[in-house]
Amino acid sequence: MDRMIYTAMSGAKATMTRQDALAHNLANANTAGFRADLSAFRAVPVRGDGATTRVHTMEATAGFDAADGPITQTGRSMDIAIRGAGWIAVQGLDGNEAYTRAGSLDLSADGTLQTRGGLAVIGDGGPIVVPQGAEVSIGTDGTVNAKVGNTPPVQLGTIKLVNPAIGDLRKGADGLMRMAGGDDAPADPTVRVADGAVEGSNVNPVDSMVGLIAAARQFEMQMKMLQTAESNEQRASKLLSNNG
Repeated sequence: MDRMIYTAMSGAKATMTRQDALAHNLANANTAGFRADLSAFRAVPVRGDGATTRVHTMEATAGFDAADGPITQTGRSMDIAIRGAGWIAVQGLDGNEAYTRAGSLDLSADGTLQTRGGLAVIGDGGPIVVPQGAEVSIGTDGTVNAKVGNTPPVQLGTIKLVNPAIGDLRKGADGLMRMAGGDDAPADPTVRVADGAVEGSNVNPVDSMVGLIAAARQFEMQMKMLQTAESNEQRASKLLSNNG
């Protein structure tokens, strides 16, 4: 009897975890550069005396979907989208280097180039600062140029573009990617960007909705299994008491 309870209980817990991941993906279907979370589960034996035949479901780290999102032309000079593989290096809230595909850039009050989320973009010489009132343009290799009035454009720096192996990246709770070992990824001069464009989320809303419905039905089935186990236990207790 307890085997059924273990199976239903762990299955329900795993289904709730999957629902959370799908709901998170669906909520970020319109978030620029977002990479969908993936869920995977495996059966694990329960440790302890007398429990070797019991198993429960455990979440296995599946990472994120590395597929490219759709690129939309905006015509805005400070919008960039990675062409193919690659990432934009930014400074996370913890002060360490992190990576994103969200290329809708802006300027802070002091002129620092940053993402819409307020994260400073890392350049080859540190944060890139744009002069007040300058007209900004970004080249395909990430070079940032500024033009003030009728003066010739001046190169302010180059955005750090990286392209580590997908298996070396880990997605944080803030949606940013970081190297699994904690080191900074080296700049990759082959990464190219398209200016005047942004990359959207790679979440498929229809697939996420269908997945949520399937997960809800699966959770309901697990609850029915728990109810059946309870009902069987009550009947078994009643039969034993009658025989006594």
